[in-house]
Amino acid sequence: MRWLNWRLASRLSVLTMALLVVLVVAVLNLRAGQGGNASGQAPGQPTASNSGLQGTLLDGRPAPGFQLTDQFGHPVSLAEFKGKPVVITFLYTHCPTVCPLTADKLHTVMQQLGDAAQQVAVLAISVDPVGDTQASALAFSNAHQMTNYWHFLIGSRSALSPIWRAYSIDAEAATANSSTGPVAHTAVLYLLDKQGRERVLLGDDFIPSQLTGDLQLLLKE
Repeated sequence: MRWLNWRLASRLSVLTMALLVVLVVAVLNLRAGQGGNASGQAPGQPTASNSGLQGTLLDGRPAPGFQLTDQFGHPVSLAEFKGKPVVITFLYTHCPTVCPLTADKLHTVMQQLGDAAQQVAVLAISVDPVGDTQASALAFSNAHQMTNYWHFLIGSRSALSPIWRAYSIDAEAATANSSTGPVAHTAVLYLLDKQGRERVLLGDDFIPSQLTGDLQLLLKE
């Protein structure tokens, strides 16, 4: 009888250990699912689930670089703004509808940011190499109170086309013979973090408070 009791106790012990192992594995898997880095992003880089950013979340790849000329005739490159959140949008100065509204909303965002606006870069890239001149870029900037808040970047078709392609902007065909007429183009905003990584894509229907909130979050990173 003692021998039978010992065998029974031994089997129960083995069964208990097996159940304990299964429980430990289950707990570890649960913790990995809740707090692990399942997105494939580098440690320390915010993930889509915990960033708090609003808009279409991008994968954090480095944004394509470029250099153009702004409304003051100064050369401007994307690389010089590393260390600041960057807003990139695509506009043209003779636009009768979307572009003026986008410019006005960007001015509202700058006002909402207050002093922090100086810690953010806004780059408006032309989609009309024929109609957008330095004079028209400056006049458009003044009209929408963005002269000292952004760089309205202009250039030749050969300089602008690679940038449009890099940012998936459909503008090339529509601007072949443009001077001051309407230009059909993709109306989006890219939001980059301080390391120059693509973080958020916004449509032209964005709400100023939405972009302001995103920039405030990126300023804290």
